[in-house]
Amino acid sequence: MTDPVHHQALPVASKLKFGIMLTSFILVVEVAGGLLSNSLALLADAGHIFTDIIALSLSWYGVKQAERPASHGMTFGYHRVGVIVAMVNAISIFVVAVVIFYEASQRFGQPPEVKGLLMLSVAMVGLGVNLFVAFWLRKEQRVNLNVRSAFWHAMGDALASIGVIIGGIIILFTGWFMVDPIISVLVGLIIILAAWRIFKEGLRVLLEAAPLEIDVKKLIDTIGHVPGVRDVHDIHVWSISPHLYSMSCHVLINDLPTSEATAIRQKIEDVLKQQYGIEHSTLQMECGQCSSNDIFCRLSLDKQKGDEKTSPKN
Repeated sequence: MTDPVHHQALPVASKLKFGIMLTSFILVVEVAGGLLSNSLALLADAGHIFTDIIALSLSWYGVKQAERPASHGMTFGYHRVGVIVAMVNAISIFVVAVVIFYEASQRFGQPPEVKGLLMLSVAMVGLGVNLFVAFWLRKEQRVNLNVRSAFWHAMGDALASIGVIIGGIIILFTGWFMVDPIISVLVGLIIILAAWRIFKEGLRVLLEAAPLEIDVKKLIDTIGHVPGVRDVHDIHVWSISPHLYSMSCHVLINDLPTSEATAIRQKIEDVLKQQYGIEHSTLQMECGQCSSNDIFCRLSLDKQKGDEKTSPKN
């Protein structure tokens, strides 16, 4: 029998790869057009397109990594490799924004002549490509959160291209070259916001923070209302990678046969998947209060250190 998940992932990966190729093409066009037209706004938009390539590449990587099985050495798989790459790329995007701001500050004093027609033409090509990429991914983004982030990156860059087009029209008809560094700063701010979102999301994953989309208090209350559950404690909710959630907790139930306890556990897992998108959950079923009965357990090295002090030395 064909694996439906694997079968569905192939066209998504192909579409993302095609989107990467198109976006890379427009990046080269905008860099060349920015240098030839002397437009900093175009170069700034090229920096924003660079963030789109990162988003598309990471989405493609996420789809491919989802097919890669875990191993003895990597029991959670390789999902967080993409998170680390995203954070490194976010830092590089900050550097690009700093360069844009520096160049804009130099041009504010004496704005150089900009070829408005070339600037306008290249920006229109960029707008068309970004709208096509967004249209290309429109169906998949409705059901795949990973693809949805890439979709909105493309839409955001389309808006930036519109700003450059407006700047090109103003220069073409008025000759007011000051609009070029102004738009450059605005695009630079868009780049910083995109990079900060990528970096912050990656940092939350590495710190194993609870996903922003999940209300932990509501989740605890939901589990507590499952028939047969008396109490929930020692809860951990974290992300293995963006939009791939995991959870573990202790569930207090009555002293029941294994088959009945299994039925309760299955109900909890179904609720976690359907209401919170948690695909990987580890539930410890208990019929008596354990020593760590806080809602959130407190990890400590004190006992370990004490054991090391009292252990005999060779």
